[in-house]
Amino acid sequence: MQAAPGIPTLAIEGAVATIRLNRPAVHNRIEPADLVALDGLLDSIAAEPSVRVAVLTAGGRSFSSGFHIGEIGSGGPQDESSFGRLADRLERLAVPTICAMNGGVYGGSTDLALACDFRIGVTGMAMFMPAARLGLHYYPSGMQRYVSRLGLNSAKRLFLTAGKLDAEEMLRIGFLTELVAPEALEGRVAELAATLASNAPLAVQGMKRALNDIARGDADLEAIAATARRVRDSEDLREGRAAWLEKRPSHFTGR
Repeated sequence: MQAAPGIPTLAIEGAVATIRLNRPAVHNRIEPADLVALDGLLDSIAAEPSVRVAVLTAGGRSFSSGFHIGEIGSGGPQDESSFGRLADRLERLAVPTICAMNGGVYGGSTDLALACDFRIGVTGMAMFMPAARLGLHYYPSGMQRYVSRLGLNSAKRLFLTAGKLDAEEMLRIGFLTELVAPEALEGRVAELAATLASNAPLAVQGMKRALNDIARGDADLEAIAATARRVRDSEDLREGRAAWLEKRPSHFTGR
């Protein structure tokens, strides 16, 4: 079934799943219906064993202007609290994620970006978090992500002043993991996705989950150690060790 106009879409090519926001005329504003669609797309990615990397991107002049401001506080079935649950779920996605930002990122979409493991932006972009200007108290998990990714001082600066940051400052404070020229974005994202997909999925996914838990301050160290022991007994480790010794590419199966 073809998606309705403007609804986010999913394309899977080999090991890479790409979610695309599709409302460029309104700076890829996220509507309540988009939250439902995005949740379903995450279901599809989680159910596809061949996927080893997920990319979140958009077209047009902006990455996303965030959740539709007119819907904030409306009490509708898909409101800003649903947005927070979606960001939490994106963070928990098993495979590593890349947010490929083709332009400005504002409001709630900044949290979607922070929920991703890698954030590649382009020169000339900007970001801001307008919650204080709107009279909105942000949801807890979003503020937690800001603090764990950017540090308390940067989080306070962004939330309490609603000030705008340019691309270079976004890179400096860690909002961006990489900054590239606009024409280089697609190629760099493909290169990073290929690198991530080539690594051992059991180890990558286990360490991603552990690192996120550690960043939130709620890590179960015994559970992390148990995962490490299971991965140590995997076929992937045997393959990786053999490939290293034989000086050849590894061929991981996720087992």
